[in-house]
Amino acid sequence: MKWQGRRGSQNIEDRRRRPSRKAAGAGSIGGFGLIAVLAIGYFLGVDVTPLLNGGAGGITTETSTQITAADEQAAQFVSVTLADTEDVWTDIFANQVGERYNPPTLVLFKGQTQSACGGASAATGPFYCPTERKAFLDTDFFVTMEQRLGAGGDFAAAYVVAHEIAHHVQNELDILPQVNRMRAQSDEATSNALSVRVELQADCFSGIWARAAQERFGSLERGDIAEAMNAAAQIGDDTLARNAGRAVQPHTFTHGTSEQRQRWFQRGYDSGDLTICDTFSVDQL
Repeated sequence: MKWQGRRGSQNIEDRRRRPSRKAAGAGSIGGFGLIAVLAIGYFLGVDVTPLLNGGAGGITTETSTQITAADEQAAQFVSVTLADTEDVWTDIFANQVGERYNPPTLVLFKGQTQSACGGASAATGPFYCPTERKAFLDTDFFVTMEQRLGAGGDFAAAYVVAHEIAHHVQNELDILPQVNRMRAQSDEATSNALSVRVELQADCFSGIWARAAQERFGSLERGDIAEAMNAAAQIGDDTLARNAGRAVQPHTFTHGTSEQRQRWFQRGYDSGDLTICDTFSVDQL
């Protein structure tokens, strides 16, 4: 991915140099996010909603973090990628929605931090908190992607950022609030099924962003789309379950299978059309 020398975003909140406050014996992100982490280990794209449990209590301790040169480069990469999403979604909203796009803030942290949706750490993966209109990312997760998930490459990392910003796009379009209200009134299986549709739509929106970024910036290089498709495959619910040595149980899925995640990303990339990403009107995902 060609990203050096281009504009970085001003919508970055850098918490990496703040002392980290960790509550002894406390939980991290609650609800299905935490359940998924405990069940299948590391994964990305956690759709954290106001319905999830809040922050932790108890005795807190503070730890300091050291920012390395690799951390700084990752932060610069995230800043440029976020700026790309701002430019792309501003154009798409103007041309396809007829409304103004209001970009989110992206919070960079290292170790752990707090959000209105609960506590966050590298183990929870990146997530979007709709009540704050902020995405949260520990750039150490890029190392996790490469070393533990087998999803390395700069465009795989860009896909992570684009996916979380896609949740903000859903929030802007009032899709996320509507689905969260439906999930609050549903049983667990139905709630999980709705979550899958939310996540696959975010994958499709990520594909739209990738296409538009190439058209606008010429940022894609040979192999970049393959990196994104590999990342989508490695974080499918079925693949994560198998790699964790667990039975594949579709009724517990919250993000979709590897094949589904790849296919919806590809649909967005091929079309560039928001209406193609309507995962809620199709019977077969």
